[in-house]
Amino acid sequence: MAEKKPEELKLLTMEEIQEEKVEWLLYPFIPYGKVTIIQGDPGEGKTTVVLQIIAKLTKGEAILSETSEGKSEETGVEPINVIYQTAEDGLGDTIKPRLLAAGADCSRVLVIDDQDQPLTMVDARLEEAIIQTKARLVVLDPIQGFLGAGVDMHRANEIRPLMKRISVLAEKYQCAIILIGHMNKNSNGKSSYRGLGSIDFQAAARSVLIVGRVKDEPEIRVICHVKSSLAPEGDAIAFRLDKEKGFHW
Repeated sequence: MAEKKPEELKLLTMEEIQEEKVEWLLYPFIPYGKVTIIQGDPGEGKTTVVLQIIAKLTKGEAILSETSEGKSEETGVEPINVIYQTAEDGLGDTIKPRLLAAGADCSRVLVIDDQDQPLTMVDARLEEAIIQTKARLVVLDPIQGFLGAGVDMHRANEIRPLMKRISVLAEKYQCAIILIGHMNKNSNGKSSYRGLGSIDFQAAARSVLIVGRVKDEPEIRVICHVKSSLAPEGDAIAFRLDKEKGFHW
């Protein structure tokens, strides 16, 4: 058996590296070209808030009516295509009704049909779909549903290649990738370590958001920025899930 030749050493100086400006889907929470994780306990509104964001993006509307400084967000941006994959909720009885209620242009929300072969984070169909649709946002909900059979989410050596692959896709096509995750039950630990599985999920993401409810006001949920590698951490954002009035910031 022929001996494998060692890889040729290639060195770069930082002088050769071209500086790049980060573009934002929603500053400072969701960058383009990077991976963002949105996590929280089941039933806290993670999927609901992401579908609200998707609805605005498909119509070219501002995600938030006002920024934390009280100024209106930029409006009149181009509507974008979104790839949304769910491993938990029904498309016809749950996801589409929520999108319609949020005012989404459903023709711009695309789903990879994976009934015959479950989609994974390293599946070639994911890249093909991004190319074909020119999607600027990809959502996998939840992370655990797209690891693939046999992958132990607690083992760093198995999670790192998956996160590397998804990060490369985001950068290559300058799309934002959101991974939605559930939290574990360790209420005493640091929030970064409450995501299910290896800490390498959070380590590879450039932004991590946690969704939780206000203890004495269960209809009010808060999005907290717990990791931000590309900008200062954003102020917490609140939204209300009301049985009669539905969702509003």
